[in-house]
Amino acid sequence: MVTSSKQTPLYDLHLQLGAKMTTFAGYQMPVQYKNGIIHEHLHCRSQAGFFDISHMGQCRIVGEHAADALEKLTPGGIVDLKPGAQKYTVLTNAEGGVVDDIIVTRIEAGLSLIVNAGCKDKDFAYLRSQLPVNCLFEPSNDLALFAIQGPGAAAVMAKFSTEAGGLKFMQACATDIAGSACHISRSGYTGEDGFEISLPQADAERIARLFLADEAVEPIGLGARDTLRLEAGLCLYGHELNETITPIEAGLQWIFKKGYSDFPGAEKILAQRQNAAERVRVGLLVDGRIPVRDGCEIVHQDQQIGYATSGSFSPSLNRPVAMALLDRRFAGLGTTLTAMVRNSPISVTVTSLPFVPHRYLRR
Repeated sequence: MVTSSKQTPLYDLHLQLGAKMTTFAGYQMPVQYKNGIIHEHLHCRSQAGFFDISHMGQCRIVGEHAADALEKLTPGGIVDLKPGAQKYTVLTNAEGGVVDDIIVTRIEAGLSLIVNAGCKDKDFAYLRSQLPVNCLFEPSNDLALFAIQGPGAAAVMAKFSTEAGGLKFMQACATDIAGSACHISRSGYTGEDGFEISLPQADAERIARLFLADEAVEPIGLGARDTLRLEAGLCLYGHELNETITPIEAGLQWIFKKGYSDFPGAEKILAQRQNAAERVRVGLLVDGRIPVRDGCEIVHQDQQIGYATSGSFSPSLNRPVAMALLDRRFAGLGTTLTAMVRNSPISVTVTSLPFVPHRYLRR
């Protein structure tokens, strides 16, 4: 049976802006605009980029016990969030893998969550099945979501909201932009300073046009969004994370609450945290100009010791880079390995992540 893809509230605007569209996670989304992926990528790194991310899942867990309930589904730290504070975390399964990685915000009514577009239906069903009766689960299907990212993002945001402009990294607030009630966080998926704006779908195109009218802002598609997050060394669900890769293997040790063990898969995950996992996520610098894409085997002396999880050309570094999940015995910085690209060997070198330093406003 053929099913039609969905559209975000900004679909018509994307077409007017000359976007090349593609189907992603069941939605018609812009992959790039007329100037191309490399231009969009470098514009975001130097000025400010506008991203439609309305395909992502938004929901709320309402009630005074919301934080306690979600705490039991993650590696902890949810109950410690103050109002307006955010946390990146993961939902784990009983085998130690990751159901999804999510952003959690403490709000007055309980918690607000953003989940991955491709996991939305799965996540919502999982949360409904796991949350106790004293918590109300509410999908936020009436909301749109977009992001402003880049070194110019703060100056752009300050023109629309003093409150949002004053946020620090991983803080959020309710505010008003041109008569639209918005919930804005200082966060993003590029490694740059920036903001994510949640607002009613009915207002999405009008507010988007206001941001895009600023001379510093250009629209950015999924292509550059991926190269930006790759340079920033950020995980993409289905690549660096899935239901068989643990958060320790993915390099997410920093999300764990010290001493906390009451979550699915804790026995396996905490044993890896204490004793080191047998495989780890690393960065790879690629020799030459041929990209090493996800799924490529990584070998040492003709023995496969891992595989690439993501890979592309890095516009900022002007060379191909990749992330890989490797046998930890071969994951030392500076180790030279071989990637098999269409049966041809390509030399790669293990390097630290991120490839490009993060520029979040932390204080």
